Amino acid sequence: MTQYFLTMPHDAATEPTMESMQEFDPEELAAVMAAVEAFNTALQDSGAWLFAGGLHPPSTAKTVDTSSGEPRVLDEPFVEAPAYVGGFWVIEAPDEAAAIDWATQASRAVQTPIEVRALQDPPEL
Repeated sequence: MTQYFLTMPHDAATEPTMESMQEFDPEELAAVMAAVEAFNTALQDSGAWLFAGGLHPPSTAKTVDTSSGEPRVLDEPFVEAPAYVGGFWVIEAPDEAAAIDWATQASRAVQTPIEVRALQDPPEL
């Protein structure tokens, strides 16, 4: 089976976090959190779940660069963009259509677009 990376974008201008989500309407937030929990449980029950996580915003990023020989640690994201990956799931699915079905369910749960990308197979040696 192929592994897929399902990503959830966040707005770079507002950099939403779990803390800032506390400002949302409590009932709406509870409904989204319940929908995400139900989605995660469905993934786990089906065997498609590999792992998932939420990321801190780009303003907290460090970029390590050794391309000039000596390591440099920069207090910045690798790339600046209007949106960034705020959360993700790594799943296993028999084909792209099944991965898109899971992404459709994720999009309904989190009420935002979800990008679907297959992980590359390792090179044959």
